[in-house]
Amino acid sequence: MTVTATPVSSRPGKPLARPANPAFSSGPCAKRPGWTIEALSGALLGRSHRAPEGRARLKEVIDRSAAVLGMPEGWRLGIVPGSDTGAVEMILWSLLGTRPVDVLAFESFSATWANDITAQLKLDARVLTADYGALPSLADVDWSRDVVLAWNGTTSGVKLPDDAAIPADHEGLVICDATSAAFAMDLPWEKLDVVTWSWQKVLGGEAAHGMLALSPRAVARLEEGPAPRPLPKVFRLTSKGKLIEGIFRGDTINTPSMLCVEDALDGLRWAESAGGLQGLISRSKANLAAVEAWEKTSEWAEFLARDAATRSSTAICLRIVAPWFTVLDEETQAKAAKEIAGLLAREGVAYDIASYRDAPAGLRIWGGATVETSDIAALLPWLDWAEAEARHTFTR
Repeated sequence: MTVTATPVSSRPGKPLARPANPAFSSGPCAKRPGWTIEALSGALLGRSHRAPEGRARLKEVIDRSAAVLGMPEGWRLGIVPGSDTGAVEMILWSLLGTRPVDVLAFESFSATWANDITAQLKLDARVLTADYGALPSLADVDWSRDVVLAWNGTTSGVKLPDDAAIPADHEGLVICDATSAAFAMDLPWEKLDVVTWSWQKVLGGEAAHGMLALSPRAVARLEEGPAPRPLPKVFRLTSKGKLIEGIFRGDTINTPSMLCVEDALDGLRWAESAGGLQGLISRSKANLAAVEAWEKTSEWAEFLARDAATRSSTAICLRIVAPWFTVLDEETQAKAAKEIAGLLAREGVAYDIASYRDAPAGLRIWGGATVETSDIAALLPWLDWAEAEARHTFTR
């Protein structure tokens, strides 16, 4: 099929307005509005994290996080190594194995958990899959089994709907990877048993630290008996049959970065000043709404998540549907999508918005609470400009 070249006259000129902050990466994500390096000036550097002052700041991260999120009484929250990945792996290896497992796999990270459960842990597991842009049917989940799911697909832009049919009374435990949902979406804590996230997503913190939240039911499972397999030190949550409570009071398993701790506290204080959880949710929803209004009139882009009820307000994923693009082979499509993202980066208006390497070729715009809606609005005309430039390049 021959694609007709686009006349030069139909290519829009560069927009005049530019985003004040071009950081639209899906992790690490944009710092909170007004952030400067001075926010870290009070960091407890050169001091032990085991000192009373160090423990106090780690405990402050835990307490402020639980308060902003509205975590139920009786839950434990701790800081663990390895970012969200470390938190998820810690609980999979420490807790799973006493009953069968259902795992939802609908994008890259949830597929990783599915692979770990089946290929590494070799558990009795069912993997419920869906293509990028869709969700597995929750009606197919057996809630008598342990269930592992991501609340929001960071690489697919698909989230569980607000009315997700998770029974509050379920026999198994529900393990929820919420790294790109926590602080931007309402999580039904009463229906979950384990929730994990990291600092570098919705509040724009720095990497390497994970957060692990455990319900009383999850703690009881951990204390019922020894772990079902040998565990390295960084995965151990119990000692002599009891939960290591210090982990959930700021006694971290390994040495944390006190510079990152200070940054996390700065983000949490900002979250409180921005209206708490509901304020953060509103900011993220406003970002999605701006993209939705643009997408309705776009002739070349569509949401990867076609169902609005499952559309993420944080990882906003777009696929390219322009005729000139769809006739290209898969390899050339990937090059064309990267060209669009590259043009925006070279212009300094949007960094790191190419789709994830395993996802369909397209764009991924972070819309978490630290992103200003005015910056999203300024970016959108640049998307049209970059698409027209790429169209001209790939149809000559």
